Amino acid sequence: MSAPGVLSFTQQGWEQVLAKVKWALVYLDAACAESLHWGCGSTRLLEAVGGPACHLREFEPAAVGGGAEQPKAVFVLSCLLKGRTVETLRDIICRSHFQYCVVVTAVNHAVHLTANHVPAAAAAELEGQPVFEQLEEKLCEWMGNMNYTAEVLHVPLLFAPVAPHLALTPAFASLFPLLPQDVHLLNSARPDKRRLGSLNEVDASALPPELLLQIRCLVSGLSSLCEHLGVREECFAVGSLSRIIAADLANYGPAKNRRKTATGRASVVFVDRTLDLTGAVGHHGDNLLEKIISVLPQLPGHTNDVMVNMVELTALQNEEKNQSMVAPGCLAQSK
Repeated sequence: MSAPGVLSFTQQGWEQVLAKVKWALVYLDAACAESLHWGCGSTRLLEAVGGPACHLREFEPAAVGGGAEQPKAVFVLSCLLKGRTVETLRDIICRSHFQYCVVVTAVNHAVHLTANHVPAAAAAELEGQPVFEQLEEKLCEWMGNMNYTAEVLHVPLLFAPVAPHLALTPAFASLFPLLPQDVHLLNSARPDKRRLGSLNEVDASALPPELLLQIRCLVSGLSSLCEHLGVREECFAVGSLSRIIAADLANYGPAKNRRKTATGRASVVFVDRTLDLTGAVGHHGDNLLEKIISVLPQLPGHTNDVMVNMVELTALQNEEKNQSMVAPGCLAQSK
């Protein structure tokens, strides 16, 4: 993996977001906040927003809306603009006074068409981005005036580059390979089709729609990275779910034109987590990072960072009442 390539890919994505946030309230979901945390830091975002007040908020149903003096909002989301996500958008906007809304999604329009059951043949003939355009109309409707401004755009905020040659995908922290006992559940969900005997017989057509969409979102992001690197990928897989993901990336329609013009080549190896657990569960303490992560408490809202007690670097006594007075340090901010 090219260290400068992955880091620049992440930072390039965030630069597109930063260009939209001037004087805006910014709502982020947990996965995008983690990508920002490792990619360029919240300080960079606050500088782009400007103003003395704190303009960052968590994207959740109970999030505080914007007042009359806050007419602009930017929502940065890692997920599909569908279902509960759209409901949360509506609820926040309806209790606010926004006149300008920007929604950034890490999932591209092609995957949104798949999520809306648009056949591949029909999707290829569509002009523009109808799913995003329809949501823009809804945003204006929720703001209360169709003459207000709404934008919906895709920016591939997939990675959290934690080290020069290591990048994680916070939005897919819960994506886990199928286990042997899952074969029974798959068979129960498709009683009219041929029964599956083992995980080796599982293909994309046997997976639940939600898991298929999650895989397609991952594939979309990986394809965007390959485009940024200018490479034509060759996929290899170890494990049943990895085999499905590799096949989906190899057959991903929007990537066909990219592969024709790519000047470089790259090998992409997918490995199921269940086949790579020996070191992860050993706790041998072979390196300092492993000891740090296993001993220190997790940073709230993050899957890959920990809290470092900074009270000992101050004149305060290291007592429980002082713990909340000084913000904790973390691995992503080493300076």
